[in-house]
Amino acid sequence: MAMSVLRPYTLLCSALPMLFASAGADAQEQRMNVLFLMADDMRPELGCYGVEEVKTPHIDRLAAEGVVFRNAYCNIPVSGASRASLLTGVYPRYPDRFIHFSARASKDCPEAIPISGWFTRHGYHTVSDGKVFHHIEDHADSWSEPPFRTHPDGYDVYWAEYNRWELWMNSESGRHINPRTMRGPFCEQAEVPDTAYDDGKLALRAIRDLTRLKDCGKPFFLACGFWKPHLPFNAPKKYWDLYPPGSISPAPDRFRPEGLPHQVKNSGEINAYACVGDPTDTTFQQQVKRGYYACLSYVDAQIGKVLDALDSLGLANNTIVVLLGDHGWNLGEHNFIGKHNLMDRSTHVPLIVRVPGMQKGDCRSMVEFVDLYPTLCELCGLPMPDGQLDGKSFAQVFQDLQAPTKSCVYIQWEGGDNAVDNRFSYAVWMKDSLRAAHMLFDHHIDPQEDRNRADLPQYADDVRRLSRFIRQVKTENIP
Repeated sequence: MAMSVLRPYTLLCSALPMLFASAGADAQEQRMNVLFLMADDMRPELGCYGVEEVKTPHIDRLAAEGVVFRNAYCNIPVSGASRASLLTGVYPRYPDRFIHFSARASKDCPEAIPISGWFTRHGYHTVSDGKVFHHIEDHADSWSEPPFRTHPDGYDVYWAEYNRWELWMNSESGRHINPRTMRGPFCEQAEVPDTAYDDGKLALRAIRDLTRLKDCGKPFFLACGFWKPHLPFNAPKKYWDLYPPGSISPAPDRFRPEGLPHQVKNSGEINAYACVGDPTDTTFQQQVKRGYYACLSYVDAQIGKVLDALDSLGLANNTIVVLLGDHGWNLGEHNFIGKHNLMDRSTHVPLIVRVPGMQKGDCRSMVEFVDLYPTLCELCGLPMPDGQLDGKSFAQVFQDLQAPTKSCVYIQWEGGDNAVDNRFSYAVWMKDSLRAAHMLFDHHIDPQEDRNRADLPQYADDVRRLSRFIRQVKTENIP
């Protein structure tokens, strides 16, 4: 459903009938709980996605018990905007809605009810631990209790200043500071326990919350946002030891794709840290990849602790578990490091959903983040907010893995509109109502996206079809 005229959040919430009241406490207790796990910058670089080098046994175990979505995409490849869009079920819209790393849902689209507010108003006890919304104050009043973070003093460019949030544990790291940003090294391995870094602390908090939520008398929606594998790549040494120096292979396609528009650029995010090498150097790229892998294994271990607690508390059989990365990340492909572009490595995301008593296995249907809000509403037996959601529920997949979802998904970045289906990724940049540039990748013959085929005559029909899809999305999003 495309977004239309919305009633203000506060007026709608005050007017909502308490649908759960007439159903009684017993009906409430029978509703599924939701454990919503997010990892920052995590692309599908996981064992369950066929990457043999990386060690993620706990996520892989969850994948074996649920549905692994092979063609899941974020709607914008940057954390703040991706989360604002995901948690409201509303598409980004250039240039005024969900386009920046510091996007706030409550500011960019204040009339949209966040999923936290919707579940709260329908009888759930909702809790936010860690980085869920990008900013802790964004829709803070939509949760049943104040959001928790290890470092609750906001979130802005200063968050990684050395050592404001105690991100670095080694004294040696303090000797290497980027004078422009005052940030420490882009990676660190320290002989410390898991709880020395934020994600270890967050896992303990989530376990404590699960323990008390078990007996809260309501179904719960617990969102837990882990920081890793986001920069800086700091993790306990034991996770680095899983990947000995020289054991990590560099990306195979370390060159700029043929005919790539100039609008597609490398991210400069890593340059905000110290000890950064030449981004095109193979040795440096391997070091980046090793650090990313160490952080993946570290966050995998923390996720495993939370999942183990869910089991030991007897909650697994009545709790939907969602695990995702908020967008992708480039690890040297085309000499790109980071996100912030419309290449598949930046937009393709891991998404695993376990629904007790329902299907498990692989799903290759197209899904996008705005679909999660309506899907969870349907799975939990809740109505959906009128006129708000741009996504479409894919709840039918949990009864039939082959059930159709949608044919195409929409992604936006810095004025570029991107349509992705099961074969193609097409992006177009417009200027003054004219096409300034476009690109088309044929994933059937070019999964690495090495050649732009947008101007080849044999693809003209595909370009027209995907262009129509983009125009339709943008037209439906005009208020």
